[in-house]
Amino acid sequence: GLAERKSPVQLHAEACGIDVRTPKTLKSDESAAAFAALEADVAVVIAYGLLLPRRILEAPKFGCLNMHASKLPRWRGAAPIQRAILAGDSETGVCLMQMEAGLDSGPVLAEVRTPIATDETGGSLHDRLSQLAAGLLAEQLDDLAGGQLQPVIQDESKVTYAHKLDKGEASIDWQQDAITIERRVRAFNPWPVAQAQYDGNSLRIWGARAVDCAGGSPGAVVAAGKQGIDVACGEGCLRLLEIQLPGGKRLDAAAFLNARDVAGLTLG
Repeated sequence: GLAERKSPVQLHAEACGIDVRTPKTLKSDESAAAFAALEADVAVVIAYGLLLPRRILEAPKFGCLNMHASKLPRWRGAAPIQRAILAGDSETGVCLMQMEAGLDSGPVLAEVRTPIATDETGGSLHDRLSQLAAGLLAEQLDDLAGGQLQPVIQDESKVTYAHKLDKGEASIDWQQDAITIERRVRAFNPWPVAQAQYDGNSLRIWGARAVDCAGGSPGAVVAAGKQGIDVACGEGCLRLLEIQLPGGKRLDAAAFLNARDVAGLTLG
């Protein structure tokens, strides 16, 4: 209904008696003056989708820090978690970065890395990285105040950009190989969720795994059973494990097949 809702962070802060401010913009003279009046030692920015004005960046004693969910300079930008999974990266991490005028371009003060599991989803990786980020921040703030953090300038020759996710990317192209499609399913869980056309409806695919199979035209259902629904791809098959029709519940393949016969179908 487009009604504004307080974030969990705001609700918790208010419950603890912490003042919370939600200005519509940080570009106005009023916002800049109010921020400077806080006389903050440091500002910490997490999951904020806009560039900060220079007056905001320069107001705190130690400047503004950003916790970014990638191994900078790889995956600067809006969707580093999902882009890392889509690209098949084996490792990612979180970086504590000194903010400057550019997009995620400031020097890195500290980082922690973690492998990306073969069954990792965008949601599960997000949650793991949030815990790593909180720990890293808590460990490093005292070192920041003591001047013990050594900034590392990012290598501009290694920059990649994690462009914002678009719902249009969720549509599966069965001409692609099964491994590529599986990464798409995992990266887009829980949003925007990979989708295919099934009997005139959009079938949301929450879980899937690439498997070997014996041919079939891309999109064709070549096998179906308790283990899953195997759909032929440009190379290999995608085994659908958890799916959902519009207005329905998320179901594992066995439950889905209890009420439906998918033999001979081709998914769009």
